[in-house]
Amino acid sequence: MTTTVTAAAVSKNFGAYQDAAVRGPVIITRNGRPRTVLLAYEDFVRLSKRDRRVELTAQLGAVEIAAVEASEMEPGLDHLNDELSGPKSAGSKLSGAKSLTTKNAGG
Repeated sequence: MTTTVTAAAVSKNFGAYQDAAVRGPVIITRNGRPRTVLLAYEDFVRLSKRDRRVELTAQLGAVEIAAVEASEMEPGLDHLNDELSGPKSAGSKLSGAKSLTTKNAGG
């Protein structure tokens, strides 16, 4: 469950909000607008692992482009095509390269 509090309230009772953050994210507002989030370390680690390093397809050389064009999707991963924005055209170097850089970034 998410809790929303003011920065002033957090500064007056930080320990209580640390405990609350272990149970769920605590959104801290300033001037009525969300500014920061206090969350449990385990949640931070989990979210950090989901970050991906993405490279520009323009930085790919001829060898990398050829590898993308020759690659095939692993069985059971077809649902990842939904993450690509816009229509996927057959033989498109851009959409294939985007899939490759995203896939390789995680490993």
